[in-house]
Amino acid sequence: MAEKQSQPQIEIAIDVPQISCHSIILPHLEASIIEKPPSSVLSKFHAGYFRISLSLCSQALLWKTLGDPADDPHAFRQVFSMLPPTAFSLLWSLALFTLLSQSLLYILRCLFRFELVKKEFFHPVGVNYLFAPWISWLLLLQSSPFLAPSSILYQTLCCAFVVPVLVLDVKLYGQWFTKGPWLLWTMANPTSQISVIGNLVGAMTAARMGWTESAVFMFSLGIIHYLVLFVTLYQRLSGSNSLPEMLTPTFFLFIAAPSMASLAWDSISGRLDVASKMLFFLSLFLFFSLVCRPTLFERSMRKFSIAWWAYSFPLTVLALASTEYAKEVTGSIAHTLMLLLTVVSVFVTFALMVITALSSSNIMFSRKLTNPVQSPAIITSTTTTTT
Repeated sequence: MAEKQSQPQIEIAIDVPQISCHSIILPHLEASIIEKPPSSVLSKFHAGYFRISLSLCSQALLWKTLGDPADDPHAFRQVFSMLPPTAFSLLWSLALFTLLSQSLLYILRCLFRFELVKKEFFHPVGVNYLFAPWISWLLLLQSSPFLAPSSILYQTLCCAFVVPVLVLDVKLYGQWFTKGPWLLWTMANPTSQISVIGNLVGAMTAARMGWTESAVFMFSLGIIHYLVLFVTLYQRLSGSNSLPEMLTPTFFLFIAAPSMASLAWDSISGRLDVASKMLFFLSLFLFFSLVCRPTLFERSMRKFSIAWWAYSFPLTVLALASTEYAKEVTGSIAHTLMLLLTVVSVFVTFALMVITALSSSNIMFSRKLTNPVQSPAIITSTTTTTT
């Protein structure tokens, strides 16, 4: 015991260099601030975000239409004429700024995240929203307070925006009847109607420039494929769960397609004839059919997502069609319908603008990001799941 107690004890001193916590934390913070947000935003931003531009640009066109002088102005129509011209200018400027910002972001996405764009291009839902930016530009062009349809710049821009629509038509419509996995009955979903709307908007723009033959060409592409698509969706959507719950607001695109067809044919024929009225009545019927089924949208409304903007654009196009109907059909019923639909579309659009502004940080800069390519539905986007 004495020997054990007498054993010398050896002390080993180790010099540990002092490391400042700032030297560890700050570089990582700087990397997260400088490097992660751009890549996160580009990875999260997809073509489905152009729903916002679609809604704002169509609202600008609606406000311009309501501000145009009418031959026989009704008392309800004069309510909108009291709005100051500055309101329309602000709305059009907001739509232009939003569309420019989203277009720039998507161009950067194509440059730095091309693999995600490619997967979006081959996705049955994502490919349809590639029509959205070009539709938005065409609507914004029609509502422009600075350019006349007869100007060369107007016609040049129209051609520049219509060509991508025709290119996507060749790709999409060709696959519908030539490629087995891409046959229409296997790939059809409510967002497929956006491709039809693109052709109809192009037809309406061409008709307003006086290019009747080009307008009829675009209209024929849109209306024929709409008839085929409408029948296909009617046959397969009953009891089908192929559409994610968060995308159920896209059912309102059933309203947008016939409403836009009514507007396009009205521009081509020069008046709201029987064919245009039939398409408008069809959109009204579909609108009331959807409104009478609120449980269909119950789950998608529990948490805000960009998919909510799918409500605004169809309602605005329906309101636009109602204004043309009110011009042709004199009477209190037509003007009351126009007033109600216009108020609903304006209210929904501005409500979505406020909600989106309050949720913008969660939508685009959330820390918990999901790879949009790995998501089963590319266009579905919530505050925690992206596409």
